[in-house]
Amino acid sequence: MNDLWPIVASVLGVFLVIMTGALSRRMGWLMPEADHSFASLITHVLLPAYFASRILAGPPFESSMAAWQPPAFGFMMTVLGFGLAFLFAKQVGPKIGLRSDAQQRAFALCVGICNYGYIPLPLAESFYPGAVVPLILHNVGVDLALWSVGAAIISGGRGKAWYKALFTPPLIAVVIACCLKMLVDPTQIPNMLLFVFDTLGNCAIPLGLLLSGAIIMDFLAETAWTKSFAVPVIAILLRQIVLPCLMIGTALLFSVGTQMEEVVLLQAAMPAGVFPIVLVRLYDRDTTVAIQVIISTSLAGLVLIPAWLLIGQLIFAS
Repeated sequence: MNDLWPIVASVLGVFLVIMTGALSRRMGWLMPEADHSFASLITHVLLPAYFASRILAGPPFESSMAAWQPPAFGFMMTVLGFGLAFLFAKQVGPKIGLRSDAQQRAFALCVGICNYGYIPLPLAESFYPGAVVPLILHNVGVDLALWSVGAAIISGGRGKAWYKALFTPPLIAVVIACCLKMLVDPTQIPNMLLFVFDTLGNCAIPLGLLLSGAIIMDFLAETAWTKSFAVPVIAILLRQIVLPCLMIGTALLFSVGTQMEEVVLLQAAMPAGVFPIVLVRLYDRDTTVAIQVIISTSLAGLVLIPAWLLIGQLIFAS
């Protein structure tokens, strides 16, 4: 119980920030007109600064494998998630209310990818500081999977947007920071520059969580997402029971090392991501299904995130 309460408190804290964003939207303090500006600021300034500050301030890479293993694992596990969710949606989906192709593709995209950034990063900062940099690198692989396999699923054709992940400011910042980490003595990097990165980076996660809450509130007001219970229940089962077991089992099978075990544990515990709903709307798929998946897994995450973090610690410790 002494180990459980700090985890529960941190998870609740993250969700309270999200709820603050939702309340701010509801009260008219965070207007929809500001969403694009905030999203652009987070993507082009705050997240690159966050990644650069954590990578440059973190411990040196033990080997080239330490830099390549996390993104490779992130890509493979995300592709596995998309594949399993898409297969389930096509084969079993019609029996639980996923009758149209648009509904099935929205379900597969949202269930297949977890909330790999805004929730696990602050938890890593609190409980697994050594896993912050591997988690950032892991998310590079997740992004590549999202813009390749994920884009192919939601668009209904071959993914043509994969190259977008290669030229995003956060990924460019990760590559540059990793190169500096391996080629330059950290003491040679000006402290003023590190201060700028750290100060800006500290704003990325809070603002991202607030914006996520505001966006969720918008879709809650637009869709009748509570009409069906089968889809939310199955989404929780796949996203937060089956896929975590597969991820943790794979990590144990390949003996990925302590830091990657912590990354896998954080990712396995996560609910569905929020960003895929943007792609669902972009490709005119079923927004109601997307909201059902996101809201149900997020609510379940209040219990399942602490549970998986505690269970995972016991599994990897044994």
